[in-house]
Amino acid sequence: MNEPIIARHWLAIVAPKAAPALATTTVLALARIWNANGAEHSVGNAVLMTALSIGAAAAGACASVGYAGDSTIAGTAFAASGALAFAGVAGYADGLPLPLLLWSVATAGAYALAARYWRTDRRDRVAHERHVSDRREERAHVERVETIRGTTQIEVARTGAAYAEQLAQALVTRAALPGFDPTALEAAGLPQLPTAERKFA
Repeated sequence: MNEPIIARHWLAIVAPKAAPALATTTVLALARIWNANGAEHSVGNAVLMTALSIGAAAAGACASVGYAGDSTIAGTAFAASGALAFAGVAGYADGLPLPLLLWSVATAGAYALAARYWRTDRRDRVAHERHVSDRREERAHVERVETIRGTTQIEVARTGAAYAEQLAQALVTRAALPGFDPTALEAAGLPQLPTAERKFA
């Protein structure tokens, strides 16, 4: 019943919480690098990013309202659409205030969306841990009951064997006493000892 205790590394605990901020920060950094390399006044780049963002949003809408709608695909497509739109604006904008404003809004939105999944995941994890704990307690109870029952049976057998040994010793001792008369015991109403002649007759 002893299970190994697995201690998670602190990076494994922090990484999921930092993922939305890392994602939006990465998009912002790449967009500003793109801006420094000539995207600031490029109409073609702006049109390309707009088309890609609209395409990703359309893919997300199709995935969400389709016959067998998959929320994971739809969420990924909408996230890609938002990232492309954010990258396009951050890459095309002249200064940093607008990209930073969009970065803060995108980061807050990403955390708001992630919080719902984190709550669901935490609820599922707590339910699983509770179920495992209940099963462990149930099995431990069954083991305790079986241990008590087995111990009781062993004690009863041991006590019975000890009583039988003491009774046999008493019978042997009584038969070996000088002046022992089995007929006197029968006359007194006590149980008669089996004799060798009667036993093997």
